[in-house]
Amino acid sequence: MTQRQTDIAIIGAGPQALTLVTHILQKKDKLRSRIQVFDPSGTWMTRWHQQFAAQEIPQLRSPAVHHPDPNPHALRTFAEGRYHELHPPYDRPGTQLFQEFCATVIHRWQLQDYVTPAKVIRLQPLRGKPSRFRLSLDTGDTVLARRVVLATGGGQPHIPEWVHQVESTYPAERLCHAGQVRLPALPSLRGETVLIVGSGLTSGHLAAGAVQRGAQVVMMARRTFQEKLFDADPGWLGPKYLKGFHAEPDMQTRWQMVQQARNGGSLSPEMMTHLRRLERQGRSRYTSTARWPMLSGKGRPGKSAAITTRCIIAWLTNPFTASGWLQAPPWIFRPIPYWRMCCSNTLSTPSTGYRYWMSTCAGRAVNCF
Repeated sequence: MTQRQTDIAIIGAGPQALTLVTHILQKKDKLRSRIQVFDPSGTWMTRWHQQFAAQEIPQLRSPAVHHPDPNPHALRTFAEGRYHELHPPYDRPGTQLFQEFCATVIHRWQLQDYVTPAKVIRLQPLRGKPSRFRLSLDTGDTVLARRVVLATGGGQPHIPEWVHQVESTYPAERLCHAGQVRLPALPSLRGETVLIVGSGLTSGHLAAGAVQRGAQVVMMARRTFQEKLFDADPGWLGPKYLKGFHAEPDMQTRWQMVQQARNGGSLSPEMMTHLRRLERQGRSRYTSTARWPMLSGKGRPGKSAAITTRCIIAWLTNPFTASGWLQAPPWIFRPIPYWRMCCSNTLSTPSTGYRYWMSTCAGRAVNCF
């Protein structure tokens, strides 16, 4: 067991963590040895790659200027000779192109061995001056950090109450969260009816994958399905809205601003067109309802359902409660001084574009040292 010290500890190694690190190094490279990134995988963007593969997502929803490199034009430059992999509108990159580009970013910034292969199992503030955080790792080691960034992604799945009212046992694969679905591993679904609960883009990808494997699909949500190019207004992609957002010091208020801007999940016009085509072909249908489906124990529909022999539940997953108040992960020892520890979801823009915020956040981090 050892105890190390660092100035900035970043928990998670996804695209936002990678973006933050490259922006900090661009502003002050000598901070390289004063940042530590922790992720159980020991590599960058592991879960991101896994989730995109699991849902067979062909391209990103975000424009080409939003990526982990500080140079906004770097992805377009990388795509020279591969412009067919940039999709309209806004040159949205294909998944393979984006993955290969991120690999070059990691290599160019010499970050190949930058991620510590460890899981943070406890985080607690320490009293005294200067203040510190103690991170306890599953390896038995501890780390003292001046500042901590939580870049842990979606958090715990939110399972609706009616799932717990199913009367008897059922095979796990028949009723599961979207995060447990691996489309490439599914057998033929011919003859099956797949219920997908939720109205975000994940629901659309799962619906397309299920139909491709021969299933009939029912998409259900508590509100009307929303068709949007992005989840949030494009003004969130730059300083128009982010200046006021960044000026707000309270993390709870920031989270409420994010929720209001996102206004729930939505489907891209491209996905909505595809789903309408499937509906005309009689291979899928979608409905909004004020009531959630109730299932009986043997896969038979209950009173308010018109479904199903197989259920895939697509549900919004994030590290916050439905009421909008910050909910710390269970391994955080509270109270935490939020002005020294922050979650990437309450720091970043409520859309997929985070370049303006990341540059500003990195500047503030550099100015602290």
